[in-house]
Amino acid sequence: MAQSGETRRPEAVRGEPWLLLIHQIPPKPDYLRVKIGRRLQRVGAVAIKNSVYVLPRNAETQEDFQWIVREIREGGGDALIAEAALVEGLSDAEIRGLFAAARDEDYAALLRDGKSLLRAAGARKSRSAVQRRQREQEAAKLRRRFDAITAIDFFGAPKRALVHDLLNDLQRRLAPVEQGAGANASRSGTGSFRSRIWVTRRDVHVDRIASAWLIRRFIDPEARFRFVNPDGYRHRRGELRLDMFEAEFTHVGDACTFETLSARFVSDDVAVREIGEIVHDVDCKDGKFQREEAPGLRRMIAGLAAAHAADEARLERGAALFDDLYAAFASASGESA
Repeated sequence: MAQSGETRRPEAVRGEPWLLLIHQIPPKPDYLRVKIGRRLQRVGAVAIKNSVYVLPRNAETQEDFQWIVREIREGGGDALIAEAALVEGLSDAEIRGLFAAARDEDYAALLRDGKSLLRAAGARKSRSAVQRRQREQEAAKLRRRFDAITAIDFFGAPKRALVHDLLNDLQRRLAPVEQGAGANASRSGTGSFRSRIWVTRRDVHVDRIASAWLIRRFIDPEARFRFVNPDGYRHRRGELRLDMFEAEFTHVGDACTFETLSARFVSDDVAVREIGEIVHDVDCKDGKFQREEAPGLRRMIAGLAAAHAADEARLERGAALFDDLYAAFASASGESA
C-alpha cells in the first residue's frame, strides 16, 4: 500500500493474451532453419521480432508451438513459449494487422489461381468430359487450400470473402448437367435427386448426420445412404457423394456441407438456416455465428456417436434430434413444422 505523500503508479492496461515462441536455431544444419520457418508458416504464426513469433492464445495454438519447440530442440537449438500481453511497442490491433496481411497474401495467390481456373472452366474448349473432370480436380485442390488458409485465418482477413465468392462461382460453373435443376428444385427433391444413393465416409458426425436429415426431409425422401472407406471407394454411376473428396455436395469455402445443401435446395427456410449456423459452429469450430446452442449440440452428437457405432443408427437418432430442433425454430419463426 502506498505511504502518505507517495504517488501510486497506474497499472498498465493489459491487452488480449498472446503466445510467443522465442527460439535460437544453430547455423548448421542449414535445413533446420528452413524447416522450422515452414512449420511456423503452416500454423499461421507471424514474426514480431527476429526469432520471436506470435499466435493468439488457445489450446490448439499452444499445442502447435509445443510441437515446434520439440523439433527445434531435437535439431540442437533451443526455444521457449511465453504468454504475453502487450503494454508498449506493438498494439494488439497492429498484431492483428500482421495476421491479416499474412493471410491476405495467401488469399491473393488463391484468387489468382481461382480466376485462372474460372476462365478455363468457361472456355468452350474445356467442356469435354475429360477436361471437366480435370477442372473439378483443380477446383477441389483450391477448396482444400482455402480450408487450410481459413484454419489459420484467426481474425478474418479482408480477402477471405472474395475467395469464398469466387469458389462458389467456380462450383456453379463446374456443376454437372444433372445438377442443373438444383437451383430451382423444390423441397420434395424432384427430378434427378429422387431415390438416389448418397455415399459418404464411415463414422458420421454432426455435419453428415445433419445433412442426411436435410436430404431425407427436404430433398430426397427415399434417399439411401452408403458408408464407405474413402481410400478404397470407387465412384459408381448414379451415386451422389456427400462430404468427401470430389463430392457433388461438400464444403464450399467456409460453408459446411449442410450449408451447401440448404443454400441450394432450402434457401428460403428460416428454421433450416438457424440449424445451419449451429451445425457450422460445431463442425467448422471457427465460431463464425457464435451460436449459444453449439456446445449443447456438440455434446449431444458426441453422446449419440458413443452410443451407436453403426452409421445408419446414428442417422436415425440424429433425424429425431434435428426434427425436434427444426420444430423449435419453425415454431419460433411462425413457419409450419
